Amino acid sequence: MNKSITGRHFELTDAIKAYADALLDGLKKYNLDITSANIVISADEKNGKKGFHVEFIVNLKDKNTIVITQVDKDVYAAMDLASERVKKGLRRHKEKIKDHKVMSFKDMGEEAEAVSEIATEDIEIVPMDLELHKPLDFEEAIDALRDEKKRQFIVFNDYDGHMRVMYKRADGKFGLY
Repeated sequence: MNKSITGRHFELTDAIKAYADALLDGLKKYNLDITSANIVISADEKNGKKGFHVEFIVNLKDKNTIVITQVDKDVYAAMDLASERVKKGLRRHKEKIKDHKVMSFKDMGEEAEAVSEIATEDIEIVPMDLELHKPLDFEEAIDALRDEKKRQFIVFNDYDGHMRVMYKRADGKFGLY
């Protein structure tokens, strides 16, 4: 885990750096793949009152980021509150990962069996007209959507050969993905 402690408009003392470093080390107990953790501490003075602005930025693998901002009169109190909020976010993220289970065939138990035969006497196969399912170009897709009353979207190939989706919007215009 890459750690960074930065002071903005504020001189960081060794004690504050050590305290912030200890807070970042406390994040390792969640066993998440934390790629980097940054703390930015800035001093703010508004209306003659001095305060501290602490921002935790924790980057996890898979492009997940937790950003917490805390403002307090005391720099240690601001870091403590921000640290607790980061820990809460990490706990929630870990629970979300743990609760997400992908069912495999083994997970279904020993009684589960694969479908080996399908009763073909109940299945009716209807031949399709291939002219209806040929790849459309842009103008054909617009004309097809204008003429259709039931269909709300249509898939077609654009000029570069990429698959695109055109759909009818509620205001009568066409959208394009």
